[in-house]
This record gives sequence, C-alpha cells and structure tokens, in this order.
Amino acid sequence: MIRLLLSTAAAALLAGCASQLQTSQTLFGLVTPYRMELVQGNVITQELLARVRPGLNRRQVRDLLGTPLLTDVFHGNRWDYVFVIERQGQQAQRRNVVLRFDGDVLASIDAGELPTEQQFVSSITREAKYPDRKLELTEEERAALPKPPARAASAAEPSGPVRPYPPLEGE
Repeated sequence: MIRLLLSTAAAALLAGCASQLQTSQTLFGLVTPYRMELVQGNVITQELLARVRPGLNRRQVRDLLGTPLLTDVFHGNRWDYVFVIERQGQQAQRRNVVLRFDGDVLASIDAGELPTEQQFVSSITREAKYPDRKLELTEEERAALPKPPARAASAAEPSGPVRPYPPLEGE
C-alpha cells in the first residue's frame, strides 16, 4: 500500500515537472531545450509590395514576389504569401499577404503591416555577445612580467642514435 502511494506521488511530481517545462520552456530557470530556428515562406517588404499593383498578370506577380506559399485548390483566384520566422529567445514574426485575381489580372492586395527592408534586416541580425578581448600587452605590462629563468648549460647531447645498428646490406 505504501509503495502504491509513493509511486503515485512520484508520478504526480514528474507530471508536474513536465507541465512546468511545457508552459515556460525552461526547467526551474536553469535548463532550456534547444529550439531549431524556423524560417518559412517568402519575405515581403514594403518596397517589394510597392512594385506590385492591381492590373498585373499572374506571371508578373510571380516574377516580383516569387511563388506563393499557399495556392488554394478551391479558391484559384487567391494567392497567399506567408512568412514565419521563429528564433529561440526572440518573439516569432509572422506576416501574411493575400492577393486576389480576377481571371489572370491582379484585382486586390490584402497585406498587414509590413517592415521596410532595413527594419527586416535589423530584426534578424544577431548581435555578438562576446566581450572585447585584449590582444596585446602594453610596454608597461611586458616590463612587469617575470623574467624567464636562465637556462643551465647542458652537456652536448648526441645528435644521432646512441646504439650502432648493423648495416642493411651484407658487406
């Protein structure tokens, strides 16, 4: 009976640790699992979308924006451009642009707030977290270093093998 209670309590504690890991993505603030960087879709910026205007045909739009990420079989006149980037330690970015066609001609553009190219580049650039390292000593620091000990005169060491070997070929 006691074993049953102890095993039930241990299972409950382990289940609590698992839910803690799922909710905050860290275990007691010490261990963070590695999360792979996720980048999907087409990057569409304000400058790129400014080149697309109603009246362009599908080929021209595809040349400017690339192949859409989603083309709905049931809505052949709708192209969805979705961009998602998820990095560990940063907020996920998600942008959607929906283009609607009337036949082969672009009829409307539905886009949320898009960044400029400069804003996008600055949002994905990682800053180095390494401190600046000192690569050279100053003359004062060199003078403060202890002098290396003087080498004692060593006896002449043999330059070749100490033991003579028999000749390789018979004489």
